[in-house]
Amino acid sequence: MMYCGTNASQLEKEIGLEFPNNERFFGLANFGNTCYSNSVLQALYFCKPFREKVLEYKAKNKRPKETLLSCLADLFYTITTQKKKVGSIAPKKFIARLRKEKEEFDNYLQQDAHEFLNFLINRINEIILAERQSQNPKLSKPGSGPDLNDSKNQEPTWVHEIFQGILTSETRCLNCETVSSKDEDFLDLQVDIDQNTSITHCLRCFSNMEMLCGDNKFKCDNCCSYQEAQKRMRVKKLPVILALHLKRFKYVEQYNRHIKVSHRVVFPLELRLFNTSDDAVNPDRLYDLVAVVIHCGSGPNRGHYISIVKSHGFWLLFDDDMVDKIDASAIEDFYGLTSNVQKSSETGYILFYQSKDYNNT
Repeated sequence: MMYCGTNASQLEKEIGLEFPNNERFFGLANFGNTCYSNSVLQALYFCKPFREKVLEYKAKNKRPKETLLSCLADLFYTITTQKKKVGSIAPKKFIARLRKEKEEFDNYLQQDAHEFLNFLINRINEIILAERQSQNPKLSKPGSGPDLNDSKNQEPTWVHEIFQGILTSETRCLNCETVSSKDEDFLDLQVDIDQNTSITHCLRCFSNMEMLCGDNKFKCDNCCSYQEAQKRMRVKKLPVILALHLKRFKYVEQYNRHIKVSHRVVFPLELRLFNTSDDAVNPDRLYDLVAVVIHCGSGPNRGHYISIVKSHGFWLLFDDDMVDKIDASAIEDFYGLTSNVQKSSETGYILFYQSKDYNNT
């Protein structure tokens, strides 16, 4: 599917009438294979809590040591301070830093947008913790460096405040009926998908009851023995930005490779989760869809990434350095295919939902 791009002057005229003066819409140049990062960066830029924190970091750190976060802050600042409302820029410094920090990204092969998102979010968190540690050495024990992976012993960063939720794993022993639970943090939810379903259905399946029996019995502390049990995973705390990764690439032994799963999965513009735990902190949290990273193509190692974002009630499509305004109805084109035939498709891959109560938090 091709979207005919509105020419820049026409789009700027339209945007000038419909969008606030302080909003900017700039495509990002592709350096051979960087659509995977361009699409994620556009999505994150239009996640308002994330953009605000990155720009706040830029304002507080006038001459920081160059890191991936400082390069991202420079990029976001460059976009927000452009004189024009619409255009394109080349994120050279960010891409150069990215390739320097992780060798897997230092080539011209197609990369996975979700892997990049994970790396970027975790790396930003590490940078914040390291800078916090350097400013206050008392935060770690004498003679030891900061344990960047030990989030339990660290004050939360703004990355946690935006993206982190809590899952709780509930296991019920079928012999004594004792229920044990264990919490774990998440920065995004990875969701299995089925044909002709919805995100709500997929999230319900995510929390379906699983039987633990046979060789997979549960060791019950109350019974002091292995017992049959029921287990399920539910959401205990919902984040400000809920990132949902649709697992569209799966390994097929028959082909000895990963293939793309182009199943049609409907993702609503407004979302409420129904797989929260009984003791959930904020079970009634409502979300608005603000951005979607889309994979175009037939497999994980080929194809292209684009993104669609919502800004001030309107939807825009970013295809590297191209920017276009689209109707909300066009979002349906990215749900996936109703047929199981393996062919090229344009499908939602990472969904970003922003809490409706964000501005009140």
